Amino acid sequence: MHPEDRPHTEEAWREALRGRIMFEWNYRVRTRASGYRHFEVRAVPIIRHGRVVEWVGANTDVTPQREAEEMRGRLTDQLGAAALRTARLQGATAILAEALTVEQVVQVIIDVGRTALAADRSAVALLDPDRAVLKLINNGGMPDIPTEAGDEIPLTQSSVMTMAVNSRRPVFAESPDSLTSQLVDAGADEKMIADYLDSSEERAWVGLPLLAAGRALGALRFAFTRPQKISQEDGVFLEALAGQCALAVERATLFEREHRTAETLQRSLLPDSLPVVRGLVLAQRFRSGSRHVQVGGDWYDAFVLQDSRVAAVVGDVMGKGVKAAAGMGRIRNAMRALALTNPPPAAVLTGLDRVFEATEDEEQVTSLAYMVVEPGTGEGTLALAGHPPPLLVSPQGVPLLCDGEPGTPLGWPTSRRQFRFCVPPGHTAVLYSDGLVENRKRGLDAGLAELCSVVTEAPPEVVGSPHMLLDFLVDRMLAGYEQDDDVTVLAIHVPAATKSD
Repeated sequence: MHPEDRPHTEEAWREALRGRIMFEWNYRVRTRASGYRHFEVRAVPIIRHGRVVEWVGANTDVTPQREAEEMRGRLTDQLGAAALRTARLQGATAILAEALTVEQVVQVIIDVGRTALAADRSAVALLDPDRAVLKLINNGGMPDIPTEAGDEIPLTQSSVMTMAVNSRRPVFAESPDSLTSQLVDAGADEKMIADYLDSSEERAWVGLPLLAAGRALGALRFAFTRPQKISQEDGVFLEALAGQCALAVERATLFEREHRTAETLQRSLLPDSLPVVRGLVLAQRFRSGSRHVQVGGDWYDAFVLQDSRVAAVVGDVMGKGVKAAAGMGRIRNAMRALALTNPPPAAVLTGLDRVFEATEDEEQVTSLAYMVVEPGTGEGTLALAGHPPPLLVSPQGVPLLCDGEPGTPLGWPTSRRQFRFCVPPGHTAVLYSDGLVENRKRGLDAGLAELCSVVTEAPPEVVGSPHMLLDFLVDRMLAGYEQDDDVTVLAIHVPAATKSD
């Protein structure tokens, strides 16, 4: 009998003797030909006149069955582990696909390192090929040691990350001895490595190159506080994970670069500053709602006319992308030219209709609210082209939506009309795009009602300051909703008359 099986077998046998019950057990027996084999043993007591006179039983060689069961178990474990790795890779890929910025990608990588790999530390570095350094995006608590110190790691320095980038292959160090051997071979100082190992809790390391079309983008580093056996299957999983991370990093880097370009383009089409006019205070807020690279068509503008009145407009070219931005630029420039020539709002909108028909596609929808106001008195006129009604806020915080004719979007055959719209001293008029009041979960009517309700909640010091009022309105109207459209808001405030005036 195998020595490891003897103690338990003897205990089971004594229990059967004491209880005079059937003895059933499994143990290994050494045979003459093939070493130890598994036997299934069964014996029953023969009782006569109340006492056991003998035991009758049989030993059955069950080695083939046991080996088959063990093989099935190993296969089941392997298939289960493979399925788990596949599920983890699919989950990581799905999450990475939603990450738009490098910061979001890095956070996903850290989460995957913690959940899928049970790593104690994770670090991500991107390659600066011009300077031949790895720039750490997140060091994940990486020890500050000479081989991997600071925010930048020269490719000439030996570390699991630089070795992964330089070799374009994964680096697996399953123990301190393995790390020492690989770093020394790469040219690192052995004493320096020993000092690091004495001061660090890390005991296993993985370095993965981030490769896109064979080009190195950076590296991942996962560390463990215990020795870690990396199987061939684990290695395949890690390489696949690194490939998905590289694609996500490349996509996020491209997105950030193009998004900055798009934002620069959009803001370049908006005025650099609002005019400073005695007897009038202007304020604006613009918040981009695009989660992607496309620019929007919202715009605002304000300028002084030849008769010293001020023209103010908020418009919205429906859609996204360069086409919408270009249309916005054309309409904005045309509106300025028309307003400076013939400023009445109805005349300007009539001229814009002609411009729209000549330059824009029929399916392009553009709306705007345009007003001309007299500084000091607040007397003005307004015309709407299919745009949400302006809001008038009194010094006491009472909201009033303009009930003028909403009109039709630009380019639609119609007779443009204008009407009186006065901003009495102490009052503030607010022009806005539909992104402030309307979204996927809130219709326009509900949004307008909520806008008026929000105004009534504004403190007096907010109502008296157009800048604070716009911040208050934008923050409160967007709270609890996912912003999916640009938000443009322009305030025209007429200061209250003072005794000296």
